[in-house]
Amino acid sequence: MDRTRFYRIQWLLALWLLVNTVTGCSQGHAKTEPAAEVVSTTPVLNSVEIRRPPVPRGIETSTLDASGNPVRLQCSACHSVRPSQASTALASELDEFHQGLKIAHGHLTCVSCHQASDGYSTLKLADGRSIPFEESMTLCAQCHGTHFRDYQHGSHGGMTGHWDLTRGSRTRNHCLHCHDPHAPQYPSFTPAAGPRDRFPPVKSGDAHE
Repeated sequence: MDRTRFYRIQWLLALWLLVNTVTGCSQGHAKTEPAAEVVSTTPVLNSVEIRRPPVPRGIETSTLDASGNPVRLQCSACHSVRPSQASTALASELDEFHQGLKIAHGHLTCVSCHQASDGYSTLKLADGRSIPFEESMTLCAQCHGTHFRDYQHGSHGGMTGHWDLTRGSRTRNHCLHCHDPHAPQYPSFTPAAGPRDRFPPVKSGDAHE
C-alpha cells in the first residue's frame, strides 16, 4: 500500500469518528432537554349544584315518638297490603291519611307518577321504569319539556351564585322548591311595582334644561 492511500484511509476514519461523535452528543443533549410546558387556554368552570328536592318521608301520624315528634309511616307500610285505586284523581275519593291532599294536575291519577308495584316507594316513568324521588325532575321533564329546556338554559327556576361560571359556582332550585307536584300551577300574585326611573319622562310643553 502506498503512502498516499494509507493517509486517505486514515483521514476517512477520522472523519467518520468525528461525525458519529457530534451526532451522539446532539442526540444525548436532546434527550435531557426539558419538554416545553403546555399552558391551557380553556377557562376553568366552577360547579353547578342543584338543591336536593324535598322528598316525602312518609305520612305523618298523630302518634308521637319518645322525642315528641310525630311518627311517620312509609307509603309501602299500607300499600304493600292494601292495593291502591288506580282511577283515583280527586282528593275527595281518598280516605284516611290523604284527606288533606290537593290534587290538580290535569287528568293524572296517583299511579300516573307513583309506582304502585312497590307500594309507592318510587316514582314511575312513562315507560314503566322506577326512579327514586330524588330524581323527580326526570319525571317532570317527560311532560314539561319546554319548561325543562328553559330550566337547562337558566331562564326558568331560581338560582343563586354566578351566571359566569369562570367567576364562581352556582346553586339552583329544584322543580319541587317552587311547585307542588300534586297541584303544580304556580299561585297568582300581584307583581311588585317597577323601579323608579332615574330620569323621569319629560312632559309635553316642559322646557329642556
